[in-house]
Amino acid sequence: MAKVVTFGELMIRLQPYNYERFVQADHLEFTFGGGEANVAVSLANYGLDASFVTKLPAHAIGQCAVNSLRRYGVDTSKIVRGGDRVGIYFNEKGASQRPSVCIYDRAHSAIQEAQPADFDWEKIFDGVDWFHFTGITPALGPNVVEICREACKAAKARNIKISCDLNYRGKLWTRDQARAAMTDLCQYVDVCISNEEDAKDVFGIEAEATDITAGELNKEGYKSVAKQLADKFGFEKVAITLRESKSAFDNDWSAMLYDGTDYCFSKLYHLHIIDRIGGGDSFGGGLIYALLSGKDTQAAVEFAVAASALKHSIEGDYNFATIAEVEKLAGGDGSGRVQR
Repeated sequence: MAKVVTFGELMIRLQPYNYERFVQADHLEFTFGGGEANVAVSLANYGLDASFVTKLPAHAIGQCAVNSLRRYGVDTSKIVRGGDRVGIYFNEKGASQRPSVCIYDRAHSAIQEAQPADFDWEKIFDGVDWFHFTGITPALGPNVVEICREACKAAKARNIKISCDLNYRGKLWTRDQARAAMTDLCQYVDVCISNEEDAKDVFGIEAEATDITAGELNKEGYKSVAKQLADKFGFEKVAITLRESKSAFDNDWSAMLYDGTDYCFSKLYHLHIIDRIGGGDSFGGGLIYALLSGKDTQAAVEFAVAASALKHSIEGDYNFATIAEVEKLAGGDGSGRVQR
């Protein structure tokens, strides 16, 4: 069984019920999520040995966060305990032409104030095959950039495959800060995951003839984006998810995977969205599983996109679609008919 370690921040998600606005809500739904934690849950769900690494307070809310992963089979034994608070994000689900709104309350969280000495990467990476992080984590501060750098160096020294989802978050840092940090970290990365905007926001590399807000993507332009990324950093593979947003409810969803030779585009899914948070993370989890399972480039991107398409139908950050469900959708059955 392949062993995967993911590293990042696990947060409390507070959200009004149904599609209420913040100003209407008198009670909030309480769950947990976070980019790399979402990936770990996906991988554990697929039967891999998935460990999540972070720092969380030793108090009851910190333990609730840990338990939210343990219940789905994620190894939490490498989580460092300490600090004072768990980061929070407030999410207002969009509807029709009203977009979703995300407000962060994560300053001074345990992981944001963590130090490199908190993590023994030699021990954490013992027997590990794959390491995954996202651009959200180094955005927490220079100290966390250094933790990510030490993790990448330790993984590279052990010949562990490293994947990174660029995941640019403009509310956490500037484009210049992101470019400096991610240019440094990406020298260690083997598999880069981006969406239709990240490469532009972080590295200034963009697809021609594309209008994100109008939901118009030039898929041929993303071949150039993938090749430029691979040439710049020496990535073995570059995956780009392609979201064409028609409304908060309705998106077209596909992806491309470039392996240095071939540009493989997945089939296109017309999504009617229940919850889009974690959609990109479920793609990352599906891609890591597919590559560790030995799938070829086309099969890998089809599995990853199908996994993510199913996640958009599931409430919360985590993806609970099974391998069989993903394989069935990737194979062409997207009818949604009752299974008896």
